Parts: sequence; C-alpha cells; structure tokens
Amino acid sequence: MPRTPHSLGRQFYELLSSMRFAVSLLTVLAIASVIGTVLKQNEPYNNYLNQFGQFWFPVFESLGLYAVYHASWFLAILTFLVISTSLCIIRQAPGMVKEMKSFRTGAREASLRQFAHQHVTHTALPRSAAEQQVTAYLAAQGYKSRNKEQPDSLLVAAKAGSWNRMGYLLAHSAIVLICVGGLLDGDLPLKLEMMLGAKQPANLDKPYAEIGAESRLGPEHWSYRGNVFLPEGKRSNIAVLNVKDGAMLQELPFMITLKKFHIEHYSTGMPKRFASDIVVTDLQTGAEIERTIEVNKPFEYRGVSLYQASFEDGGSRLKIKARSLLPGSTRVSDAEAVVGESLQLRQGEDAMRVEITGFRPFNIENMARAEPASEGEKKTLAMLNRALDSATGSGAKSPDAKDLKNVGPSFSYKIRDATGQAREYNNYMVPVMQDGRSYFMTGMRETQADGFRYLRIPADESDKPDTWFALRALLTTPKEHALIARRFAARSMSGTGFSDTMRTRLADTAERTLLLFSERGFESLGEFINQTVPDNEREKAADVFIRVLQGCTWEAWQLLRERQKQKPLDMNPSRADFVRDTVNNISDSFHYGAPVYLELDQFEEVKASVIQATRSPGQAGVYLGCALLVAGVFFMLYVRERRLFVLLKDSGEVLLALSSNRKTLDTDAEFARHQEALETLLNHGTRTS
Repeated sequence: MPRTPHSLGRQFYELLSSMRFAVSLLTVLAIASVIGTVLKQNEPYNNYLNQFGQFWFPVFESLGLYAVYHASWFLAILTFLVISTSLCIIRQAPGMVKEMKSFRTGAREASLRQFAHQHVTHTALPRSAAEQQVTAYLAAQGYKSRNKEQPDSLLVAAKAGSWNRMGYLLAHSAIVLICVGGLLDGDLPLKLEMMLGAKQPANLDKPYAEIGAESRLGPEHWSYRGNVFLPEGKRSNIAVLNVKDGAMLQELPFMITLKKFHIEHYSTGMPKRFASDIVVTDLQTGAEIERTIEVNKPFEYRGVSLYQASFEDGGSRLKIKARSLLPGSTRVSDAEAVVGESLQLRQGEDAMRVEITGFRPFNIENMARAEPASEGEKKTLAMLNRALDSATGSGAKSPDAKDLKNVGPSFSYKIRDATGQAREYNNYMVPVMQDGRSYFMTGMRETQADGFRYLRIPADESDKPDTWFALRALLTTPKEHALIARRFAARSMSGTGFSDTMRTRLADTAERTLLLFSERGFESLGEFINQTVPDNEREKAADVFIRVLQGCTWEAWQLLRERQKQKPLDMNPSRADFVRDTVNNISDSFHYGAPVYLELDQFEEVKASVIQATRSPGQAGVYLGCALLVAGVFFMLYVRERRLFVLLKDSGEVLLALSSNRKTLDTDAEFARHQEALETLLNHGTRTS
C-alpha cells in the first residue's frame, strides 16, 4: 500500500526526534570544527590562493572551508541539530519526569523475584510494626517511599537518586542552547541581505569614506567579528569584516583612539607582550573611557568586546636612496615614502610604481650559511660553480643550522611594471655579517608563495655599498672595457719576460671576457664556454675566465680610486675577498628582476594596533549551555538511581529487591548492607540506622 501523507510526516518526525539523527549531526559538526581549527579562518582570499593553488582553491571555496562557522551548510546543520534535539527533549521529557516521580508501587511479587538483587527472609513482627521499622530505616538511608496495600501483603516502594535522569535533560538542553548561541552569532541576516542584493562586499582599494552603503553595516547589526586598524594617535569607528573575496565595513557605536602601542620581545625576536592604550568615546553621550587591552584581557563596552589581535606598521615614513642597476649607470636619486603608499620611479626608459608594503625596525634572523640557490647559479655550468667556490650568490638561510642575530631594520616593497606585473623585495638597512664579511642583503621573490632569494651586495671598507655599485657600472660599460683590459694585461705581464704581442692577446681576452660578463654575468660566460671549448678543457677555461674577471675587477677598483683622486690600494686577503664577492654578486644582479635597488637611508617608525571588535549575542547562551552540560554530565556519571522494594506478607515472609540503573560493585555492597540491616530490624526491632 502507498504511504499516506500522515505516515510520511510521522516518519519524518520520528527521524528528526531520534537520537541517532542528532548524533550524526553532532559528528559532522565535530569534523567541521576540526577543519575550522586547523585551517585559519576568514583570511583574505589571496592568502588561500597562494596556499592551495589554482586547482584546490575553488574546490575549498565552494565547500565554504575558508569560513566554516559561517558557511550555509554549517548553519543549516546547526539549525537541524537544534530542531532534532528539541524534539528529542519534547518526546522524552514527559516520560522521564513521570518516571522520576513514580514509585512503581504497582510492582508484582513475580516481577520482584526476577531481580538480580533479591532476598527472602522472615519476621515475627506484626505487619504494622514491620511497616514502621522498614519505613523509618529507608528514610534514614535517604530513600523516599510509598506504601501500597496488596492482597495478603504490603509493598513498600522506595527510591533514591531519581534525579539521575535530569542529566539527560540538562545535556540535551545544553546542546540546544550552544547551537542557538552559534546561530545567533552567525551571519544569517547578512547572508540573506547578500542573496537579495541589498549588501555586497567591497574591495578596500580606496578610502573608507568612498565605500557606499551597500558595503556598510550599521551599529545596530546584531552579530559581527571584525578588525579595527589603528596607527598611534589615530582614531576609528570602523571594523573590517572579511567576506568572501571582499570586505564589509562595520560601524561601531563608539570611537576608538590609540594613544600608545607597547610591545616586548623574547631574545628570539618573537613578541612576548603587546598591548594598546586606547580611549573609547561614546558617539551618543560623548563619554570617554581609557583602558589598556592586551592579549586575553579584552574590554567590553555597549555589548562589543575589544580584543588585542595583532600589530602592524602604521605608516612609517622612510627616506630611500634609489640606486640604478642599469648597465653603466651610477645614478642615485632620493625619495621619501610612507608604508602602505606608492611612489613613481623612472630608471632609463623604465617607469615603475613602487608599493611600500612593510617596515620592521629590527629582525632576528637565522644567519647560518645555506647552499647557493640564486637564479644565476642555477644557469651557470657546474664546473663554473666549482671554480667559483661555495660563496657565490644567495643569502638564503639554512633550514637546519641555527645562528640567530638581530640584523637591524628592513623594509619590503613591490615593484610593478607598466603591464601590472609585480615582484616583491625585502631589503635590510645595515650590512649583515656572513662568513666573516659584511653584505647588504636584498631579497626578491616572484609570488608570496615563494621564499626570498637574496642578492648579497658586499660592503666596502666604509661599510657602504658605494664601491660595489661604482665597480658594477665600470664593468658593465663597454667603452671602459678596453682600458681596464689593457691595465690588467700590463700589470699581469709586467717585466721583461713578456712581449707586447702577449700583452695584447691577454688584453683582447680580458676585453672579450668583460663584454661577455656585462651581458648576463656567468650565464653568458657559461654559454660561450659550452659553444667554443672542448669538454675536457672546460674546467680549465672556466678557471681562467674567473681569474681574468677578478684581475679586471681589481684594476677597475684601482682606476676608480684614481678618478676619485684617492691613493692606490695594496692587495690583502680582505680586499681579495671583496673582489671575489663583487664579481659573484654582479653576476647575480642580472637576475635581480628590477633596474633599481632601493636603499633605506633613514626612517621614522609609526606603530599600529589591530583590535578585534566582536559582538556575540549568543555568548551568554553558549556559556549557560556549557554550565548545563557540565551539570548534566555530573548527574549522569555520579548520581545512581536505586529502587528498593520490601514486600511484607501476612504470613511473615519478607521479600527484599533492589534495582539500579548501573551495575556496579557499589550496588552489590549496598544491597548486602540493606539485607543485613533489614533482617536485624525485622527480627529484633531495634536498629533504625
């Protein structure tokens, strides 16, 4: 027979109100909560795209994993769990309450004799006297009892611990309260408004004042969790809520002013404590309240809790020297920039927009030496790498060795070309010691998912990068190559043992080497060796080219000092290291990816605090639910329901029976104690406790 609508509705009701259905929903919620704990929530979508890639990013986005606790399916499960658990309570509560009140005075003798704990004894006392003795004993033991006359007998039915069943009601009620609290703290109204087109996220690429009402939420919005960005000395009443690939602006009912930001660090450079001195100004009354908030010490005002979330740069002002990396150029220009803003630069025919993205007043870095990993090294022949030794190129850190040092201030920026493509850079202000020598470190990466690859610019004897840039300009200027090559040949073949022809050949070789090197560094030299030198001679040829390059670099250094009207230099181990570093890092600079190097000259730091503003109307319900859950578990685990029956027959026979909701050793001991005590009472009539 086809099912009737009534039977289908009844079955649906049975499903919703069943414990199995509720437990299944709880299991799904538990798994979702694990995901929400492991995967950082409500981050900008670009962060997830860099982390998961083009394939998995849209998959996880469609599942709502980037905001699990606000996902539609999560809120739907919460709703069904509330309905299911509420129906369970409605179905089970009346029966449980009735059972708690019941004394089961209708129990039959045959039924009592089937109990696991039952005992038969006799008494010579009249039934009325026996009834008084049993009732008094049970009351003294904490039992409540009811008596019922039966044919030829009297049943004394007693109970204790019947509140055990309250544990189930409290635990189920706790689940309902917690889920309702979660729904109240969800963003169901906002989702509905977005579905109807009344609200839509905005891109925060313009001032807040220019963002329209369709991307704003009023102070009366009932639930939110957003971040307020506050530089020192600034004020704001706007919290930013990350929504999908955009953001919503949440207006607060008060203004927050950051007076001072405090931060303390461990020796490793990790923050130990950070706190904000704030002034909260009520927009209605004008009342001002000063507070200091820090991690785990929030401040609540008008239903909004303010937490210390993190800190950032608040727009530090930087003075920068832009040094040209164009071949043959020594141009240096000054510029001023503010973190978070952009400036325009031009090097030759290249127009660039420089976006200053961050500043750090000090950095604790692991300065342990790593294996070379620069782009130039990857493209250079293996034999050339061996000839150059292991010091070539990269300043990347080793993942294993540890050598933590404060390497001073740094700033990060992006250089965006005319096509919109950008590379990110991270430059240190002061020289960094590595392998006993000083370098100015400048890192570059194509995307945020990549690690920085570092170009190490050797510091000169004045701890400046000036000499390296001047030498690079000389060595990459073709019209200077002939002079440098002749000077190198004359110095290398000084004396009477060398002919002019030999000097000329060496000068030609040096000039050719400089020309090749000025194109793409070791990469062009490696290609030339591959094309012109037999396999068995390439190792030797690579060593010759390196020696020629280092000799020409020394001559270029001497020529530079002559033009600067300075005394010639004497060769020593430190200057020999500087020459080798200069050659190696000029080669790496061809793969730097920008025609300019930005050197941080001076700075004025401005700190900023990130304060999380949270309104959680369901918070009280969640706390109450947790308290009820603890109480419910206590009742279920530590309160045992016991029912004790004493059947007094007119014949003098006494039947004693005990039941409990849990079989434990305590139940056996309790029954034995009651059995002994009642036998003593009914036979002697003196013991009552």
